[in-house]
Amino acid sequence: MGDSHVRVDTHYMGSVELYGNNGLSGLGFFGTLLLPLPPLTELERSFAVELAPGLIGQSVAALINRSLFASQRFGGAFPASHAVDHALWDLQAKTMGLPLYQLLGGTRSKVRAYVSGLDFHLSLDELREFYGRAAAHGFSAFKIKVGHPDVGWELERLRVVSDAVGGAAVLMVDANEAWSPKEAVSRAQAYHAAGFNIFWLEDPCARDDVDGLAYVAQAVPFMRINTGEYVDVRGRRRLLEAGASDILNTWGSMAEMLQSALLAREYGRPLALSNMYLEQAVHVAVAVPEAAWLEYSIQAYDCLVEQPVQFEAGYAIAPDLPGNGLCLSAQARSEYARPE
Repeated sequence: MGDSHVRVDTHYMGSVELYGNNGLSGLGFFGTLLLPLPPLTELERSFAVELAPGLIGQSVAALINRSLFASQRFGGAFPASHAVDHALWDLQAKTMGLPLYQLLGGTRSKVRAYVSGLDFHLSLDELREFYGRAAAHGFSAFKIKVGHPDVGWELERLRVVSDAVGGAAVLMVDANEAWSPKEAVSRAQAYHAAGFNIFWLEDPCARDDVDGLAYVAQAVPFMRINTGEYVDVRGRRRLLEAGASDILNTWGSMAEMLQSALLAREYGRPLALSNMYLEQAVHVAVAVPEAAWLEYSIQAYDCLVEQPVQFEAGYAIAPDLPGNGLCLSAQARSEYARPE
């Protein structure tokens, strides 16, 4: 998998389980794309030094409240800060006997999902097979990676995907900051001239080029601009203030996602939830009314849990189980353990 900047053939993942004195546990995931994680012994040492003193013996409710109101960040150098945050929320929801989305106040149980192939390095045949299979499973919205030096290469891939999923499908493109603002406008115009009705253009240029992103948004009124994935909450506010984001993109800790939802509400923008391990963001996506989309990349790691998040007719369904609904399977613990 990959985009215009990276190619990833091996994905290194870890999990964190936090146990309460009530016998319940909370689960979170972390990982790295380009380099192996440290050995388990080093992760355990780092956890004991950097995280355990602030967690052991503490109230779970107090910890998650601090993360919301004091912007507490778990981790330091430890690579699992988001995993600890998610595990705490999972544990709190289980303690209250509620699905996480209901703890967050959610009343709906599903949100529209789009398939994201992370497909920049797939061949045309692989591209056709991947998106055709996704369409056959009921999905109707699809995001394709762009950012190649040759616009003809991109147009050919857009035609392949469009043919595979049908003309009525929603198409998005993601450049991963590949272009200057003027080149982004040129590419958007080329897609439009070729007859592709692109729903959104994601991250066309550098994340901190707020003026450039606003210029693109103004220059291509026929296409929405999706930004915000690569910046923090303050950066998302700057994008919204400048008119550089038609759709606000977020991921990360629960506090970050919820604060971003409040920003989206303040500026009247829809919210899109980016890729997260095992689609844990589905709980925020169904709980906040601003959330319109959840990204789904159909990764092989669904096999790590007993029951992954389910998708029906192009919608992600929030698990109706206490907590986040995810539980590491015994088979995964045995088969995929790599303590080295």
